[in-house]
Amino acid sequence: MSVYHIVFSPTGGTKKVSDCFTKSFSSESVLIDLTERGKDFSSCSFAEADVCIVSVPSYGGRVPETAVSRLRQMKGNNASAILIAVYGNRAYDDTFAELKDVLTESGFSCIAAVAAVAEHSIMRQYAAGRPDAQDEKELAGFAETIRAKMESGSLSSPLTLPGNRPYREYGGVPMKPAAGKACSLCGICADKCPAGAIDRENPAKTDPKLCISCMRCITICPQKARSVNKALLAAAGMKLKKACSGRKENELFL
Repeated sequence: MSVYHIVFSPTGGTKKVSDCFTKSFSSESVLIDLTERGKDFSSCSFAEADVCIVSVPSYGGRVPETAVSRLRQMKGNNASAILIAVYGNRAYDDTFAELKDVLTESGFSCIAAVAAVAEHSIMRQYAAGRPDAQDEKELAGFAETIRAKMESGSLSSPLTLPGNRPYREYGGVPMKPAAGKACSLCGICADKCPAGAIDRENPAKTDPKLCISCMRCITICPQKARSVNKALLAAAGMKLKKACSGRKENELFL
């Protein structure tokens, strides 16, 4: 059995969650980074004995379109899939429904799932610092529970997960990062943009139609030269204040 760690994590929050889970599930795993724009994901073919831990963030209650397109290129060949949906303390809505459908269509067998909270990628005041020590302990416990049930053959089938079909509509968010005067045109953001929305010849230029507002460019910019409109950010923060208040708990689905 080989364990694969398949992650879409532009700003690192989803990977932190997935790392906490994966290191407790298996001492060895192979990372497949879904943000790698130049990778040929159609070459990713698994064996029935393999376990794939698939971790994605929830964008407006959906799986990011970029991650969906890359997962659809893979060949599951009935490998076991553990689904991890990471959200910024609001809700994950139809993320599980969509992720399970995509993986099933690609030939994976979905056996378990985890919903986990990480710091919001846009409004970082929500779920700030998560996953924290409590989260890490819970995620490790979830991994051990799933592993034990797999080994004992006691996992229930089929896996039932929350979510609606058709999925909720998601048209993206109006906040698109832009370069400021401090931009040195180094091109790191263009190289690392999962959606290819930033012009490599002129990194200060972003295609708003391609941008998925993942905020990776803001996170990795060495000059801290990229940002979103402060007025829009403040308005969005106020709009989500009620929904994102209070500590949401991690969940295990078997």
